[in-house]
Amino acid sequence: MDIAIIVEGKNDRSRLARVLVPEVPIHCTFGTLGTSRIEALRKAIGRRHVYLYMDNDSSGRRIRGVLRDVFPDADHIYTRRGYAGVEGTPEEYLIQQLEKAGLEDFILYPAPETDGWTE
Repeated sequence: MDIAIIVEGKNDRSRLARVLVPEVPIHCTFGTLGTSRIEALRKAIGRRHVYLYMDNDSSGRRIRGVLRDVFPDADHIYTRRGYAGVEGTPEEYLIQQLEKAGLEDFILYPAPETDGWTE
């Protein structure tokens, strides 16, 4: 599966990059979606399947609405209200949402914690 994820900003991208394999391209809208930015996203994404992961605020909903028209087949990933956007979402919740979207093969799961005991 050849995929790409679109987020709003570079902090969102950094947050997601911590839990995804480096081969998954994460593109930013940088908050504005003029014609040139939309065309740059289209060109960069090419024929990949798109996932939209926007903040759950008015700006995120507006950007998601525009991108829904540009990428009508995109899958939508949502963060919970109350979190400070994608960048403020706990990694555990990010991973849950990525799993819901069927992206398990691309997730970098944290190493299990050990209690320090060995046998």
